[in-house]
Amino acid sequence: MIVANIGATDFTGILMYQKAYREHDMLAKFITKQFGKKMFIVRGAKRQNFKNRAAVLPFTYGTFNGVIKEEGLSYFNSGNTVSHYQQISDDIEINAYATYVMSLIDFAFPDSVQIPEWFEKLSLGLALMNDGFDASIITNIFEIQLLEAFGVAPNWVDCVVCHRQDLPFDYSESMGGLLCSNHWDQDEYRLHLDQRTIYYLRLFSVVDFRKLNKIDVNADTKSKLRQVIDQIYTRSVGYVPKSKKFLDQLSNFKL
Repeated sequence: MIVANIGATDFTGILMYQKAYREHDMLAKFITKQFGKKMFIVRGAKRQNFKNRAAVLPFTYGTFNGVIKEEGLSYFNSGNTVSHYQQISDDIEINAYATYVMSLIDFAFPDSVQIPEWFEKLSLGLALMNDGFDASIITNIFEIQLLEAFGVAPNWVDCVVCHRQDLPFDYSESMGGLLCSNHWDQDEYRLHLDQRTIYYLRLFSVVDFRKLNKIDVNADTKSKLRQVIDQIYTRSVGYVPKSKKFLDQLSNFKL
C-alpha cells in the first residue's frame, strides 16, 4: 500500500541512517511502522541549538512527528518519545552488524510501501543485539528470511525433487533449495554442506524473534554459515552493500 500525502502526524520509527544536507540541514531515513521507509529533511539539524538532536542520533527509535509526503522528502518535526540502542551504538562490531541488516532491508523494499512485519522484525532483532544476543546469528536470520524479498525463495522445507524430509540434505543453487541424498546426483555443483549447517539454515528460515531465547552455534559452523550465505547473496541476489564490506574487514581484523 502506498501512502498518500498527509499533514503532520505521529509515527513509530527506527532511524536507519542520516547524512548531511545543505548547510544547516540533515536527511534522516526512518523505517516506520505506519508508512514504510521514508526519507525526512530535518531542518536546522546541524545548528548548535537544535533542540531535537537526540531524536536523530544513530540507532534511535520511538515515536516521532512529521509531515509525510507520498513522493520526495518528508519533513521531520520532532521526537516525541525516543530511546537509543545504546549497546549497539557503543560496540563497533554490533554497530556494524546492525548497520548491515538495515542496509539489506533498505535495499529489499521500495520506499513508501508499508512493511509493518519487517518493522517489527527489525525492532525485535535490534533489541536482541542490544541485549547481548549474538549479533552474527541475528544477522544470519535476517539474511535468510530476506531472501524472498530479493526474489530468491529457497525451499528449506524438503527435497525440491521428491519432498522427502527424512534423508540428509544438501543445498542446490540451480534447483533453488534442498536436495535429499537420493537426488544429489542431479546437481554436480551442489554445495556439499554438512548437516549441522543445513540444520541452522532451515532453522533460521522460520525462527520467530519473539520466541528466540538462545541459539548456541560453534565457531566452525558460524564460519560455514557465513560462507554459504555470502555465496547465495553473491550469486543469487547480486547485492553487497558497503556496510557488508566494512563488516568483512572488521571480521578479518579480528582473526
